[in-house]
Amino acid sequence: TEVLSEDLLQIERRLDAVRSVCHLAQKRLIACLQGQHGTDPDKRHKKLPLTALAQNMQEGSIQLSDETLLGKMLDTCGDAENKLAMELSQHEVQIEREVIDPLCLLTEVRQNQFQGSHKCRFVLGIDAHRMKLCFPRYNQAHKTSGTNFQVHPSKIESLKEEMDEAGNKVEQCKDQLAADMYSFVSKEGEYARCFVTLLEAQADYHRKALAVIEKVLPEIQAHQDKWTEKPAFGTPLEEHLKRSGREIAVPIEACVMMLLETGMREEGLFRIAAGASKLKKLKAALDCSTSQLDEFYSDPHAVAGALKSYLRELPEPLMTYSLYEEWTQAANVQDQDRKLQDLWRICNKLPEHYRVNFRYLIKFLAKLAQNSDVNKMTPSNIAIVLGPNLLWAKNEGSLAEMAAATSVHVVAVIEPIIQHADWFFPGGEFCHSPAVSDAWDVRVCLSRHSVCPSSDEDFNVSGAFVAVPAVNSNHLSHTGNDYECGTLERKRPLSMTVMEGDLLKKER
Repeated sequence: TEVLSEDLLQIERRLDAVRSVCHLAQKRLIACLQGQHGTDPDKRHKKLPLTALAQNMQEGSIQLSDETLLGKMLDTCGDAENKLAMELSQHEVQIEREVIDPLCLLTEVRQNQFQGSHKCRFVLGIDAHRMKLCFPRYNQAHKTSGTNFQVHPSKIESLKEEMDEAGNKVEQCKDQLAADMYSFVSKEGEYARCFVTLLEAQADYHRKALAVIEKVLPEIQAHQDKWTEKPAFGTPLEEHLKRSGREIAVPIEACVMMLLETGMREEGLFRIAAGASKLKKLKAALDCSTSQLDEFYSDPHAVAGALKSYLRELPEPLMTYSLYEEWTQAANVQDQDRKLQDLWRICNKLPEHYRVNFRYLIKFLAKLAQNSDVNKMTPSNIAIVLGPNLLWAKNEGSLAEMAAATSVHVVAVIEPIIQHADWFFPGGEFCHSPAVSDAWDVRVCLSRHSVCPSSDEDFNVSGAFVAVPAVNSNHLSHTGNDYECGTLERKRPLSMTVMEGDLLKKER
C-alpha cells in the first residue's frame, strides 16, 4: 500500500464507493420493475399486474353488459389500463437497456478491475519487496569491492541489473494500476448519464400514460353525466332535476302519488313514525329510481317518513336559505292581510325549481288537509310536523335551539300557505303567478268576492305513475270570474273576504 501515492489511494477508495453505490442502485431498480427482468416485451406485458387488471375489467364489462353504467365504465377503463400496461412494458424495457444494463456493466468492469488491480498490487508488492532486498545487497557488494578485491565486478553488475529490473517492474505496475484508475474516473460522466436517462425515461413514460388517461377521462365522464340513476337523497335539488330531466323531484312525486292512493285518510300521517327498516328500504328504492314500489303502498307512514327525510336531507331547504330572513319577518307580521301578501310575495321570489316543487308539495298538503276530520292532520298539525323540514337556518345551533326558534316561525308561515293553497298558487299545474303590484290595496281585495277558481291538480306530472282520481281543492266551491290571472292585483282568500263581509253586516 505504501508504494501507491496518496492521490491514487484516494482514487481507489472513491472507485470502490462508486461501484458499491451503482450496484445497489441497479438492484433497487430491478426491484422496481413490475415485469420479469430480462424477458421480451410481449411476455413482459402479459405478466404485468396492470394487464391482469385490464383483463379483469373487460371480463366484468362483458358480464354486466355495456347497457349498465358500471359495464360501460369497466370496458372503457379496461381498455385504458391495457394501454397503460403496454406503455409500462415499453418503459421498463427502455430502463433495462439504457440504465440497468450500463450500471451492471459498470459494476462488472469495476469488479474485474478490482480483481486485476488486486493482482497487480500483489505483484507490485513482491517487486517492491525484491527491490528493497536488492538495494542493500547492492550497496553492501559495492562497499566490499572498495576494500576487498575478491568480489567479482560481474556480480555487482548483476545485482544492479536485478535492482533496476525490480524498480522498473514496480514503476510499470504502478503505472498500469494508475492508468486503470484514471480510465475508470474519466468515464464517471458516462455512468452519471445513466441517472439522467432514468429520469428522462420516467418523464416520457408518465407523459404518455397521462395522455392515455386524459384521452379516456372525457369519455367516462360523459358516461357518468348521462347516467340518470343517481341518489336523490342529499343531492341538490337543481342537480337532481337536471340529471333526471324532471320538473318535480322523484322522491316528492313518488311519495305524493303513493300517499294519494292509500294515505289520505290515514290518521297521524307525517306524525307517526314508520319502521326504521322499512323506511331505509324505501329511501334506497327511491335513490335508485326503481319502479318496484308496490309493496310500500300499504305503509303510508313509511312513505310519509321518506318524504320528510328527503326534504330534510336537501343541502338547501325547499324554501331556501336566501329567503330565510324574509320568511321569519313575514311570520311575525300581526296583520293577517299584510302577512298573506308578504308570504305571497316571498313565494314568488323562490327560484323556479324550488317554487315549482314547493307549489306541488303545498297543493298535496292542502288536499291532505281536506280529510282532517278523518286523518286529524289539519293545516296547523301539518305545519308543525312538516314545516321544520321545509325551512331552517343555515347556521343552526342545537336541536333544542332550532326547535324553539325556527319551528314557531315555520308553522306561522306554512299553515296559512296550506290553508289558502289555491290563492298562493292559482291555475294549472305549472301556472306562473302574476306579478306583484307594489300598490296593492286591501280595499281592492275587499271589493272582490271570489279568488281565481280552484282547479283539480294532476299530481302525475311525469306520467310515470298510475293516475289517481282528481280530488276537489281544499277551498270552498265558488263561482265568478272577477279575478283575472293576468292582473297585477292580488286578492285575499275567499274565507277571509267572507269573514270581513259578515263583520261589516254585523256592524250595520
